[in-house]
Amino acid sequence: MMHDGVIDGGGWVVMLLMMLLLWGGLATIVVWAVTQVRGDKRAPRPSDADEALALRFARGEIDADEFARRRELLHSR
Repeated sequence: MMHDGVIDGGGWVVMLLMMLLLWGGLATIVVWAVTQVRGDKRAPRPSDADEALALRFARGEIDADEFARRRELLHSR
């Protein structure tokens, strides 16, 4: 790979890949650490029950009072 201080053959390719692995690994660790410290600030995804209830309300199967009552019941647990 190295002869008289000069990298020959595929040695430079190996060194390039190793540098990419090093910097990619460090970047991954930094991103992971920042997300762990900050926490997940995204809004929680509505449950399937919420979606089904919203669909029933949108189709007119239940009125606003029934929707509110059932939604409150779902989230009271």
